[in-house]
Amino acid sequence: MLVWFLPLFLVLLMVGLPVFFALLAAPGVMLVLNGQERDLTLLYRNVYNGMDSFPLMAIPFFLLAGEMMNRGGITQRLVEFSQALVGHFRAGLAQVNILSSMLFAGLSGSAVADTSALGAMLIPAMEREGYSRRFAAAVTAASSVIGPIIPPSGIMIIYAYVMEQSVAALFLAGILPGILVGLGLMAVTNIMARRAPGAFPPLRRRAGWGEKGQASLKAFFPLLTPVIILGGILGGVFTPTEASAVAVAYAAFIALFVLRTMTWRDLPEVLSRAAIMSSVILLLVGAALAFKTVVALSHAPEALASLILSLSDNPLVLLLLINLLLFGVGMFLDAGPAIIILGPILGPIFTSLGVDPVHFAIIMSVNLTVGLATPPMGLVLFVASSVSGERVETIARAILPFLAVEVLAILLITYVPAISLALPRLFGFL
Repeated sequence: MLVWFLPLFLVLLMVGLPVFFALLAAPGVMLVLNGQERDLTLLYRNVYNGMDSFPLMAIPFFLLAGEMMNRGGITQRLVEFSQALVGHFRAGLAQVNILSSMLFAGLSGSAVADTSALGAMLIPAMEREGYSRRFAAAVTAASSVIGPIIPPSGIMIIYAYVMEQSVAALFLAGILPGILVGLGLMAVTNIMARRAPGAFPPLRRRAGWGEKGQASLKAFFPLLTPVIILGGILGGVFTPTEASAVAVAYAAFIALFVLRTMTWRDLPEVLSRAAIMSSVILLLVGAALAFKTVVALSHAPEALASLILSLSDNPLVLLLLINLLLFGVGMFLDAGPAIIILGPILGPIFTSLGVDPVHFAIIMSVNLTVGLATPPMGLVLFVASSVSGERVETIARAILPFLAVEVLAILLITYVPAISLALPRLFGFL
């Protein structure tokens, strides 16, 4: 009977209960109905235990660094740098939006932060230049999913914590897949602009070398952030958690003393915003780990593993099926909780079939991240809607060509392991 907590969890999600409460209410109700009231203490105690982790401290620090960069006007410098490089392409400002997301990913690691920071700046600018508001919101939402793929990445920190993998290896493994997704989005934008030139503004003037040099100088200090983070981790100077604290110190130093684009009076609001976002993520992590406790008690992992292995003994077929499962899960559940719940179930199955653990981590992370922009429950769709004022349903229709490219990227990442494993191998992690 206990296994019925899974259908109950889905029902609670569909009626609109917040994910945090659904993760706790569904197993709690079933434990009571199953006569296992004593396990309720274990369930709710694990909410705190799930958050009480040194590696997870990296998440609030990286979010704080991203907030400081955004409040300090550093996001504007990245946009200007992107505009100098690709602003003269077809659908230039849309290309700038995508490249800015790739660059901003190296600062925050958050799709929501990307959508809100870049969307607030670029959606009105795109609309003024002649793009439709729904297209501007769609390209912002679609490109923001690059945020959790290119390091630093909050969901990869969570995956490494749950599955006992190297954070540095996962960070390295996410670089090429993130670039692949970004280039794919730029390519489809170019194709759309060629097929319907009347729907897009005319080509911009190519920036001169002087303008490119000036934009590069402005973006120099922000672009050093991922270099410092990854260089320090790979060089053994500090752990990923310590790297996140270094990122905050660097962002504060640049914004307050070098560029002087942020004042001490801005700090309370920056800290407050970062604390709210961090608390939401960490509460979800804690609830998901508590949820995982009941998953283990119900023996659902063993049943699911048997079901998966009974469908086929071909790893290629199983990888396709699991991508379909993850894509469906990503439509309803945030990436962090989904990784905590499904990672311990699916990871060992595919490792036993010969799939490298780091490769499977990237397959799972990218798939669930794309789910953030997938209807009906994609979180960044709602953020893009609030930023742009466009309805979620309208953005969801406009985002379909971009989602098709991201699905193609997922398949390439799945069936070409070198995309994920080349850099970890190069640096000696495999």
